[in-house]
Amino acid sequence: MAKSPQEEHPQKAFGWAARDSAGILSPFNFSRRNTGPKDVSIKIMYCGVCHSDIHFVRNEWGFSEYPMVPGHEIVGIVTEVSSEVKKMTVGDKAAIGCMVGGCDKCDDCTKGLESYCRDTILTYNYIYHDGTRTYGGYSDWIVAEEHYVVKFPDTLPMDSGAPLLCAGNHCVQPLEVLWTQ
Repeated sequence: MAKSPQEEHPQKAFGWAARDSAGILSPFNFSRRNTGPKDVSIKIMYCGVCHSDIHFVRNEWGFSEYPMVPGHEIVGIVTEVSSEVKKMTVGDKAAIGCMVGGCDKCDDCTKGLESYCRDTILTYNYIYHDGTRTYGGYSDWIVAEEHYVVKFPDTLPMDSGAPLLCAGNHCVQPLEVLWTQ
């Protein structure tokens, strides 16, 4: 028998989830995975609302899984860093976009083009390497591999900077790819 969202992992979390394609979000208790050796835990302060969140919630692309906690424009404060984390410390402002993991081995990953990796792990509505679900930023906290977490600048307001985690990435990465070819 499949485990419930509350039983998958031992770390308790709270969020707002869609239960079906009606598009209504309601309170949802679930569990996050434990941090691994390269992971960062973040208390979510702000999460933007991207139009793709609406597409996913309404199952307009045809592959949504419920219950779903959307949100991939995440800004918050680092609350825990694991033993192999190098660039983050507790108390740092941090941000997560649409990915929380990947294979880190393929040509695309080794070239810094993780968004092209066939094994990319999306921030929500996806499956971790251990077979459990990912839940997004419409929640109180999140855990992600350090490589997919960026330091958020102190000079940028967290609330207005959160949407840059999607739209900003969509503009910057194609330019980076062009400039490196």
